Amino acid sequence: MNNLKIAIQKSGRLHDDSMKLLKECGIDVDNGRDQLKVSAKNFPVELLFLRNSDIPEYLADGVADCAILGQNVVLESQVDLIEKLALGFAKCRLSIASPKNESWKGVSSLSGKKIATSYPNTVKRYLSEKGVSAELHTISGSVEIAPNIGLADSIADLVSSGSTLLKNGLEEREEILRSEAALFASKNLSEAKEAILTQLAFRIKSVLLAKNNKYVLLNAPNKSIDAINAILPGVKSPTVMPLLEPGWSSVHSVINENDFWEVIDQLKNVGAEGILVIPIEKMIA
Repeated sequence: MNNLKIAIQKSGRLHDDSMKLLKECGIDVDNGRDQLKVSAKNFPVELLFLRNSDIPEYLADGVADCAILGQNVVLESQVDLIEKLALGFAKCRLSIASPKNESWKGVSSLSGKKIATSYPNTVKRYLSEKGVSAELHTISGSVEIAPNIGLADSIADLVSSGSTLLKNGLEEREEILRSEAALFASKNLSEAKEAILTQLAFRIKSVLLAKNNKYVLLNAPNKSIDAINAILPGVKSPTVMPLLEPGWSSVHSVINENDFWEVIDQLKNVGAEGILVIPIEKMIA
């Protein structure tokens, strides 16, 4: 059977978020946490549960056809893959950090210093672009402890909240890159597998679009419809339906999550009443 083989992190937060996304896309798979391979029951895909850092090479070698990976992992691997779709979760940044009590005068402060990191390729490229020469120490695990034990002067590591840096007396100095999970594909897919990947990407886009929008229903006097229409363009334009009460209508539309509270305030100011906000499960653009 010509199933599309999707590589996913074997365990961890990215694994959990990836499995949740596939479930929201209507793809039914058993929990494969204790397996290396599992097939979907209702969609032509097969999941391979692999170590995160190994996945880019598996795509390059044709063992897997596509993968859900952090953009930072692919960049560090230096494997030439196709990014099909950014997924909006597992967001983080790769940053330079150094002890809080040390002076910092920009990236040039790293010149001649020792930097500990799990991302040597990415950091080396960044320093080269900045014209800075520094010594890199490649380590895995708890990179943030390196300055405290004298292994390095600074670190380059992934940062989300920054709390781990704070606990270790470090301060974030320079951001190297921002990253999030994305759907990546091999460059050597067959026509049949490319078709399955297109279907998968379509489902994912529909789920992501729904998460970023809310469905809004409200009642308003007809004299306010034009003002509401200017606030609620919706996908094309709001749906307006007359109510039983003369001179009033029900207005249905979609609001982007980022604009939600600002739009709600505007609607109330022009006479909207009984505003009902409903999550959207799927949204087809």
